[in-house]
Amino acid sequence: MSERVVPEPQRRRRRPTKQGTVLSEQVIVETALRLVGQHGADALTVRRLGGALGADPSALYRYFRNTDDLLLAVADELIGRAQLGWRPTGKWRFDLCELGLRVHASYQAHPQAALLAAHRTTGRDNELRAVEMILGVLRSAGFGDREAVRIYHAFVDQALAFAALDAAALALPHSAQSADLQVWQDRYGRLDASAYPHIVATVRLLAHEMKFSGYPFALELLLDAVEARLPVAGGEPGWVGS
Repeated sequence: MSERVVPEPQRRRRRPTKQGTVLSEQVIVETALRLVGQHGADALTVRRLGGALGADPSALYRYFRNTDDLLLAVADELIGRAQLGWRPTGKWRFDLCELGLRVHASYQAHPQAALLAAHRTTGRDNELRAVEMILGVLRSAGFGDREAVRIYHAFVDQALAFAALDAAALALPHSAQSADLQVWQDRYGRLDASAYPHIVATVRLLAHEMKFSGYPFALELLLDAVEARLPVAGGEPGWVGS
């Protein structure tokens, strides 16, 4: 793509595409998500998108500067979907927990796109709203600005890191996913207790636990640590320093 993005008021097509679709940024992003989900990262090309939309590929230049600009829009769409229907309750820990789980779930619903997008900073509207909400929750809880920013950083990076990790596993062929899980029984389940006593003692629990994402528990641990840093009387964090 090139640097030919058309201002918003001038973007609307007068006629639908060959498939009866009226192009818009949202329609293009949703189509990109579908194509990436079906065919992987290689599907994010102007030619394939144009074909899926029944439009000349050059028409996409009216909406996005290049494929990276489109990728950022896809990333922002995943962030936006995580926020749908969410409202703060005023209970900071509950609110952060729900937001984290929503972000993780949004990326898991589109693992191929998550692999492309989880590490990107979009600067778009949905991301801006998410940053504003998270910082608002933390500042309203009583954290000072510096502490709120540091917690925000840890919270978001944890959520996105697990989103990318779990998305990578989900993006594998089903045969590979099953084979990875089977290792816990076929290899770990047959270890010598004299050499690996701790693995042998817990192998059934390991085989069960590894079927699921570690994110919910990791999030709980992070929020425990955040809660321990809540300001107490006198403005000091609620934990014992060195």
